[in-house]
Amino acid sequence: MTAATMNDSGRGPARSQRRPALELRRVLKEYPGDPPVRALNDVSLRIDHGELVAIVGASGSGKSTLLNVMGTLDRPTQGIVEIDGVDTAGRSDNAVAGIRARKIGFVFQQFFLLPGMSAVENVGNGLLYQGVAPSERRARAIDALSRVGLGPRLEHTPNHLSGGERQRVAVARALVHHPAFVLADEPTGNLDSRSTDAVMQLVRDLHAEGTTIVVITHDTDIAAELPRRVTVHDGSIIADSGHPDDAPEI
Repeated sequence: MTAATMNDSGRGPARSQRRPALELRRVLKEYPGDPPVRALNDVSLRIDHGELVAIVGASGSGKSTLLNVMGTLDRPTQGIVEIDGVDTAGRSDNAVAGIRARKIGFVFQQFFLLPGMSAVENVGNGLLYQGVAPSERRARAIDALSRVGLGPRLEHTPNHLSGGERQRVAVARALVHHPAFVLADEPTGNLDSRSTDAVMQLVRDLHAEGTTIVVITHDTDIAAELPRRVTVHDGSIIADSGHPDDAPEI
């Protein structure tokens, strides 16, 4: 490795030399009104592969808008959104939808599982629009469910699963297409304390395996358990506990 590719501390490639999983640069989001409502204000954020990050803020802070922009569910009014090195600006809605389907896994508070389908069918549905053959969909769904500890529950429908198990199915569905990163929106919001602890342990285990995960939460206790915390208030990032490369040398 040459000096040009090292960071100042000599600890490895400089951040500018690596393609991040997600990068926002000078993002602004406004909604129509008189005057317009500014939901995000000059937000810049970089998340590298292998990170586990909490986006934390109270209701109305702008974190839900930030989730939508990070997940390409909504376009910024101005600024750059790059997904695994791909700039989404100027691309058609269909092209952005394709990037989202390939590069991003979503976990939502409400699970969004189809009630008449088994766990393995629900997870396999995550591959429906990628042209994956049915036999391979099932094999990959089984593998994803095994990763989240639900190997014995493959054929159970959601009404035969606990809340924590249903969220694990949702996590498996987010992982099945091997995304660049997972966005988890209040993943413990509908769970009791025991299931919350189990799901957050799963998040940490998946991160330890190399999965890049962003958890959006209002719960400061959950955020405090994660290695990096980004705090949002009034549409701006007001605190960031730090990217690994920003840590002071010891």
